[in-house]
Order: sequence, then structure tokens, then C-alpha cells
Amino acid sequence: MWTNILWVALGGALGTLLRYGINLWALPTGYPIGTVLENIIGSFLLAFLAALFIFYSHHEWFRLSAGVGFCGSLTTMSTFSADTFLLIARDEALLALLYGGTTFIGALFSAFLGLYLGRYLIDWLKVKGLNERE
Repeated sequence: MWTNILWVALGGALGTLLRYGINLWALPTGYPIGTVLENIIGSFLLAFLAALFIFYSHHEWFRLSAGVGFCGSLTTMSTFSADTFLLIARDEALLALLYGGTTFIGALFSAFLGLYLGRYLIDWLKVKGLNERE
């Protein structure tokens, strides 16, 4: 159990560092582009990894570190909610709507793309004879 906690913590630390870096880069804008990018990137990665977890299901340490830790700390629903309400509080309801739509549609599209590419990679690995589930 402690080993699993350490794997989650390691992945979480790395995801947090990436999130912090994205926020530093995006800070000068008045639009919360950092949070949009974090959620879109995280949705893509988690869906891509979900496809791989099906293929490589016995690598629990990787699922915990990459999926739960890294993607869990990279993406953020609470910051999305806070950013939305801050935009509304600044009387920028249209921008809040754009932000919500961009985040929602972008995250769903990137998750679909991640799952598609993950399954494509699995099929490619099967063709190459690298099917670990057999």
C-alpha cells in the first residue's frame, strides 16, 4: 500500500510542476488559458493512458503514477469553477461562457483523440507482435 501511495505522490508531484509551469506561462493574459490547456492536455493524456492500461493492465505502478497522480494533479475542476465565477463577478459573462465552452468541448474532443490514438497504438503494437495481453 505504501508503495502505491509513493507512486501516486511521484506522479502528482510531476503533474503539479507541469501545471505550475503552464500557469506561469499563461499568467499575463486576462483569460484563464492556463486552466483550459491543463484540462485539455490532461483529458487527452488520461484517455490515451486509459487505452494503454487496458492493454498493459498489470503495470499497476504506471496506472497509479501516470493516471491517478500525474493527470489527477494536472487537471482541475475547482480552478475551472473558480475562474468561471471570477469572470462572472467581473461582469464578463460572455467570456465566462466562452471559457466554459472551450474547456468542456476541448476536453471532450481531446479525450476522444487520446482514446483513438491510444487504441491505434495498441493495434500497431499487436501488428508488431508486442501484444502483452496474450
